Amino acid sequence: MPDDELLQSLIVDLRRGTLVLAVLSCLNQAKYGYALLRDMENQGIRIEANTLYPLLRRLESQGLLKSEWDTAESRPRKYYALSGQGLTLYTQLRGEWRRMAGEMENLLREGEEQQ
Repeated sequence: MPDDELLQSLIVDLRRGTLVLAVLSCLNQAKYGYALLRDMENQGIRIEANTLYPLLRRLESQGLLKSEWDTAESRPRKYYALSGQGLTLYTQLRGEWRRMAGEMENLLREGEEQQ
């Protein structure tokens, strides 16, 4: 595998682990899928619709999201928001992310100093 293919594969692995946290962080208020996709992209988080929608369904089935259909307009939309359990888990994941990011920053800094 050429180096650029390997790099892209490793980047996908890194991103995959952060998408749950990214989605949870954007759902402090109810949003439908396309609005969430657009908001995430505006924040620099690239996610494809065919990745986002299955993730939303999985998080809902795990009890982390609640959903509600809005049929008031001509096109029904399913809105997602954090459940109580989702908010608790998001808070814990956010703390863990900050801890891990700090540790990684220390490791990377040390590695750069040794080069």
